[in-house]
Amino acid sequence: MGNSPILIISIILGDIILLAVAFFFISRYYANRFLKDQQSRADTVLLTANEKAREIELEAKDKALKVLQEADNEVNRRRAETSREEDRLQKRRAELDARVERLELREQTLNKRQSALDKRLNDIEKMYEQHVEELQRIGQMSVEEARSLLLAEAEKEARNDMARIIRQIEAEARSEGEKRARELITESIQRVASDHVVSVTTSVVTLPNEEMKGRIVGRNGRNIRAFEQAAGVDVIVDDTPEAVTISCFDPIRREVARRSLARLIIDGRIHPAHIEKILAEEQKEVDKTIIEAAEEAAYDAGVAGLHPEVLKVLGRLKYRTSYGQNQLAHAVEVAKLSAVLAAELGADPESSRMGGLLHDLGKAMDHNTDGTHAMIGAEFAKRYGVPARVVNMIASHHHEVEQETIEAVIVESADAISGARPGARREDLEQYIKRLRALEDIANSFKGVNQSYAIQAGREVRIIVRPEDVDDLASTRLARDIAKKIEETMQYPGQIKVTVIRETRAVEFAR
Repeated sequence: MGNSPILIISIILGDIILLAVAFFFISRYYANRFLKDQQSRADTVLLTANEKAREIELEAKDKALKVLQEADNEVNRRRAETSREEDRLQKRRAELDARVERLELREQTLNKRQSALDKRLNDIEKMYEQHVEELQRIGQMSVEEARSLLLAEAEKEARNDMARIIRQIEAEARSEGEKRARELITESIQRVASDHVVSVTTSVVTLPNEEMKGRIVGRNGRNIRAFEQAAGVDVIVDDTPEAVTISCFDPIRREVARRSLARLIIDGRIHPAHIEKILAEEQKEVDKTIIEAAEEAAYDAGVAGLHPEVLKVLGRLKYRTSYGQNQLAHAVEVAKLSAVLAAELGADPESSRMGGLLHDLGKAMDHNTDGTHAMIGAEFAKRYGVPARVVNMIASHHHEVEQETIEAVIVESADAISGARPGARREDLEQYIKRLRALEDIANSFKGVNQSYAIQAGREVRIIVRPEDVDDLASTRLARDIAKKIEETMQYPGQIKVTVIRETRAVEFAR
């Protein structure tokens, strides 16, 4: 019994030791297991991080490759732009070199002329000195009197020399310019080879018999009033045998009325209801004809891409004439001439062709709109997308605005060539006589004019002046002033030559 407490304590201690050992091993087991779990998780996280790192690396490489490609493309684009800019600068440099050469040539010419003038002035000064010595020796004048006389003589001689030099330079420039212009015009007309003739829109409808006049008028004028009101024209039934006249300011309405009346005469049924039906049908036919004529004209002229509204207005020129010349055919001819001249002069044939075709576009609407046909046509063309260069050609072909390009000058010249060529235009006798009389009246209105004559069908005015009132230099100024006044006050096709004639006659009788 005495050993039992010790035994119990030993047992307890043994149990405690066993428990401690068991706890140690169990703790170590769980610690190892925890470490393995943590290691496994760490490996998983590391693997995931490596995969993400690889993905990020691949994505970064792709982005870097794209950036490199974009950089290469940008470099190539910059190189192309740089190359184009170098080409443009090279072309500009060549143009500037050519312009410098022309300026140097012009400067040399001016220097030669200046040398000639300086030489002439030196000769005048020498003559002046000789006159002074001679007058002082022979006339025994005072220095002031001699100076006044010599100044007057020198001024008179200098003015005569100036007029002679001016005439010589003008004659040389005119001769060379006319020669070159004649070559261009002849070649242009030859290449265009216009295949149309002068046409005049008529407003006379032929009747099969005199009885038809009564049917057109109708009972108490019912039919003719209905026709005039529906068609917007005036029907003149006079004593002209087997014919009636249709009068209207609008050529389209006049054409519709003419075709409708001719159809009514053939049909025989002339009453208000049928008149309105026929007019409506013929209006559609004329509208269709206008579009077809415009498309054919654009095709003949070689112009494409016009707005339908522009074509519609252009086709109206088929029924418009000027001095007997059909305006649509004139527009096609001007387009072809403009293209030929532009090609010969190194300008743009395509824009010249379009400007020539559309230059008289305003004539198809100028009776309905205020303003000149050039400005009306330019505004209309601008509204429907015609290029600005072509709009300027239309607006400036009568110098109402400034001509911005050489193509505008070409279109103006082609317009003058088409209107002035032989057989292109004509006018009635009354207008012809009025124009000749107006030319002579303008010439006679200037001081010093003795007589004037309009010749060459009004294309030349010859003016005889009084020699005591007009000297040689004044004759040159007078010709310019008369030509300028004709340009400002008259309208005419082509050009008018102004010739001033000064003649001095000395008459004596031997007895």
